[in-house]
This record gives sequence, structure tokens and C-alpha cells, in this order.
Amino acid sequence: MVIPGWLDFLEILIVAFLLYRVLLIIQRTRAMQILLGLLVLASVYLLSQLLQLTLIEYILKSVFQYGVIAALVVFQPELRTALSRLGQSRLIRMVNPMQEGQLIDEIVNGVAELSRKGIGAIIAIEQEVGLDEYAQTGSREVVRVSSEMIQTIFTPGSPLHDGAVIVVGDEIRAAGAILPLTQYAPTDKSLGTRHRAAIGLSEETDALVIVISEETSGVSVAYRGRLERNLEIVRLREVLSGVLPQRPVVMNTKF
Repeated sequence: MVIPGWLDFLEILIVAFLLYRVLLIIQRTRAMQILLGLLVLASVYLLSQLLQLTLIEYILKSVFQYGVIAALVVFQPELRTALSRLGQSRLIRMVNPMQEGQLIDEIVNGVAELSRKGIGAIIAIEQEVGLDEYAQTGSREVVRVSSEMIQTIFTPGSPLHDGAVIVVGDEIRAAGAILPLTQYAPTDKSLGTRHRAAIGLSEETDALVIVISEETSGVSVAYRGRLERNLEIVRLREVLSGVLPQRPVVMNTKF
């Protein structure tokens, strides 16, 4: 009997981690639906072998024979996205901590200016779970995150100021996006649509969502289904510094 060594366990962990990353990248995308369809076909193929359904087995074997080439064509957009996200992973970003600090500075400065001017805004920062599904509801953009760009997008009267900005890595990937509202009735009746959308997205994903109230100019943050309201700019910087490098953040106000 061969006893697995530590290298075997290491290999299993690496494979499990890679599968986990792939599932995170493709979830909530067309690729996940295609993957589920392939799993159904694989199940039918195994069943046809057990029941000796030769015709079905032959057809599915032919399909799988050319499946690799078909998958490269069908999954081409997702493969491009996956390679892009690998370059944005935290393991790689940790090599360059200044980039993380500059990103936080740009977001914080933009939020501070919008709050000072009393301009409402909602900014969703992608974490592990992709936000492509929500980005498709707005205007797709690929621009560098900057304080000036954030202020420009949310300028009253601009065509994109009512929706959300979606930030992926150090880029703005969409503006004017529509986010899902929370399904739970907030106990605080003063919460507006932006706050409910921020909570809703944070319930469905692990995104961190910043909200600026148009009525009070207050800054709030939604994360993991919880809302922290009326943050000082110093506190906002602490929250961003905690979440972006994946250190734990405790939200203290349940909506």
C-alpha cells in the first residue's frame, strides 16, 4: 500500500485552489451555464455506458472528441477574462503594495470631493466574485481609476451619474450600472435606493460598495450584507485598506 506523501497533498491543494479560482471567475457568467450543460452531457454519457445505449454513447463520444476545439471557440471571451484576472490577483498585487495604496488614495479622494459637494454616488469594488453580470447593465468602460474620473462620472446631469461605477483592480470597468436591490425590508426607512442597491449587491457577492447620500452627503459602506453608515474619510480609508488586501473588516451597523 502506497502512503501519500506531502508532495501528493500539496498537489491536491494546488489543483483544488485552481479549480476554486476557475469557478469564481466563471460564476454568474455564460461559461457557468455551458459548464453545467457539459456536466449533464457527461452524466448522460456515463448512464448510456451503464445501460449499453450504444447509439447515444456513439453520438456523445463524437461530440466529446471535438469538444476541446469547440470549447476554445466558445469560451474564448472567458479565457481572455480569466488570464486578465490572474494578472490582477492579490498574490501578484502584493508584490507591488504602492499600487494598492495609490488606488485607495484615488477612491478616497474622489469620495471625499463628492461628499463635500453633496453629490450622490455608488461605487462597487470587485473582490473574488466577478461583477461582469452587473457591468453589462451599464456603459462598459476600461479607464484607470482616478479621483477626477470618479467625480466626472457622477457629475449631476451626466448620462451615467444615476447608476453605479464598477471597479475591477485599478480600472473602472463600467459606469451607470444597475445593481440588485436587497430583498429584505430595511428597518431604517431613511435608506434610499442607492443604499438598498449597495446592500443588495453585497448580499449576492463579496463586493465592497461605497455609497454617498445625495440628501445628507454621508458616506456609507456595504459589505457582506451589512451596512456601516456615516463614515469619516479616515474610517473609509481604514475599511478599504482592510478589504482590498483581504484583511478582515467588521461592519458595526446592521441595516
